[in-house]
Amino acid sequence: MGRQRSLRSEIEHHLKEHDNTLSKLGELTGINPGHLNEMLNGDPPRVITIGQLDAMAAALGQAPGWLYELYEEECFSEGKVSRSRVVPFLVRCAEIGRHDCMEQVVSKLLENPKNVSILFSVAEHLFERGKQKESVPFYQLVIENEKDSHAERFVMSQYRLFRALQGTDAEKNWEAVIRFDPYRKRLPENQQLDALLQLANVCYTLRRWELVEKYADELRELAHVVYEDEICKRKNPKSGQTQKTERPLERHLVVYYGQGYLLKGVALKNQGKYEEAKRYVDAYADLSWFEILDETGQAEVQKFRLWATANSYTLDMLTGKTDILPDYIRVLADHPNEVLPGLVTILKSANEYGFSVDHVLQQFGERISRFEGQQNVVRLSHHIQFRYQLAVYLLKKGKWKEGLEETVRCLVLSDTMMDYDNFKRCAALFWAHLQHASDQQKRTYQTVMMKGAVKDERDFAFIGSGIGIV
Repeated sequence: MGRQRSLRSEIEHHLKEHDNTLSKLGELTGINPGHLNEMLNGDPPRVITIGQLDAMAAALGQAPGWLYELYEEECFSEGKVSRSRVVPFLVRCAEIGRHDCMEQVVSKLLENPKNVSILFSVAEHLFERGKQKESVPFYQLVIENEKDSHAERFVMSQYRLFRALQGTDAEKNWEAVIRFDPYRKRLPENQQLDALLQLANVCYTLRRWELVEKYADELRELAHVVYEDEICKRKNPKSGQTQKTERPLERHLVVYYGQGYLLKGVALKNQGKYEEAKRYVDAYADLSWFEILDETGQAEVQKFRLWATANSYTLDMLTGKTDILPDYIRVLADHPNEVLPGLVTILKSANEYGFSVDHVLQQFGERISRFEGQQNVVRLSHHIQFRYQLAVYLLKKGKWKEGLEETVRCLVLSDTMMDYDNFKRCAALFWAHLQHASDQQKRTYQTVMMKGAVKDERDFAFIGSGIGIV
């Protein structure tokens, strides 16, 4: 008959098996030997924290997660849960992938509905440590088990889940928008600002211009309310003393205010409403009047000034004022991060108005070579649009081989992002020039087409440069 396993018996067994003493273990782990003795021999025994167990595992040459399956006894005692131990334990399980231990403890926690707050704490710890994907199952558990859909942790879980699920899959991003949208106005104001900015940005990458407008309008309106509130508090400090403390803003307030105008202008531009878009560009060109500007705020105002200049040139280019091209190129050369969206605009204008930009492509050749491997979803969208516009440009010049290479490259990128609108557009472009394709290009095209079947019939649209989208 096998011996009864427990956390302490296993630690003691390992110490004896390898002829280790508590003094030596104390040296290796940095844990006081007296405390180690109390942990293993005390009556009642001193609690072992998950950090101390990890230190023992490392000292004894064991893999991360050693004895985690037995740690449950430290989390529950006489029917009561120890929040201070169970939260770090579940966080650590999520970080190293011990889902078996997570499920075991979570199942026990959910026997009492009050323990939903513990799961929310675990999710928040993971999210704030940058472990967004690992936080997903815990936010989902909160949503499934929180009875009050207006409770702050329920609404925050909906928002965090929306943020955590964002990636390069356009279809999943859209599903996340649909799932979160009904809850956006239930968030506290500071988080609502963040949420509206994120919603607008996701819809930007999806080319849902009417939704970008809607969220941008809400963002501007709320940022103005928060700004006026803040000015009032500063003029009369006592007025804000009894108000509930909110979570801090992720960005400076001027960012939300300016982005409300910038995103509105970008959405209008991408619907061909250029004159209307110019009015919104003018609105964020100079935000120095903002009263609550610290050093960070001043830097943000400078960014908006740059973006307004670049986006003014963008609108000029798109309306055929190509004489400003040299000035536009100088702005892009001085600000490398804006080269990618800027080149999308330049190529779009060249394709529409029939002028050569070979010299521009040559000038930014080294920068263009770095466009591959973009991870940010907005930059990925710009990269797809750049490849498509470049393909059109080259094909218009009769450079069939190069143009079709860019078309195939754009097709692969669109397939990777599950961007079916652009996938269809690239497929149509390739098919229209099929007679010029090499056998290798045809094989690549066929391979991608068989892998990336188009699943929907939405209309596609040009996604513009969007300089300043954050």
